Amino acid sequence: MNSIPYELHWQLDALWSWFDDEPSLRVAIITGAGTKSFCAGSDLIEIDKVNTAKQSGQADAEPWKHSHPKSGFAGLSRRDGRKPIIAAVNGFALGGGMEIVLNCDMVIASPTASFGLPEAQRGLYASGGGLPRLLRTVGLPVASDMALTGRLFSVEEARECHLINRIAASAESLLSEAVEIADSIAAISPGAIVVTRAALREAWETASVERAFQLTHERYDSKLMKGFNAKEGLAAFKEKRSPRWQGSKL
Repeated sequence: MNSIPYELHWQLDALWSWFDDEPSLRVAIITGAGTKSFCAGSDLIEIDKVNTAKQSGQADAEPWKHSHPKSGFAGLSRRDGRKPIIAAVNGFALGGGMEIVLNCDMVIASPTASFGLPEAQRGLYASGGGLPRLLRTVGLPVASDMALTGRLFSVEEARECHLINRIAASAESLLSEAVEIADSIAAISPGAIVVTRAALREAWETASVERAFQLTHERYDSKLMKGFNAKEGLAAFKEKRSPRWQGSKL
């Protein structure tokens, strides 16, 4: 079911940090192994063992190993980051898996995919940062339906309420269609992608639309316009040729 143990969260956090710092990489795709599940969330057996040990007063020699990094579940559910990540949802996206989906930049799903936050049915809650992101994305009525009932949303429902961008033509074509999306992003100026993504994120996470604009403008505008890729993009347009982008220094 592709559940994630504590140690793997930290390994994935390191992976996404490396991805952001690697200048040759522009966009990433995450999917699940097999065809049944994208990610079924946490390893509940492990959580039970850790919680039982804590309640009995047993000392934890390395408590950080039994928590999530600042970037959240799988290093993604609370990730800020610089570069876009596409979720190719190949099956169940449950619990933490759903929280991954909620914080990815774009989502394409198999016709067999389904989505849910069943934590409350287990006496828990979605603790990876997904609840406020769900609310921002779909509004209170739909967020309440998913989080309070724990029911599964079909892929069609997910698209209707804007949880995903599109449904793949088939389960078999899911990855190739995700790569097509990634290619379209990678063809654009790396710096422009970093700044555009940052502006979208600021607007999503900041209460004031105007303040979100100010934050992005102050942080990136001058750096972007002074950089190689802005000059190259304008020159390529003027000279009627394809731009030759360089890795972003933003």
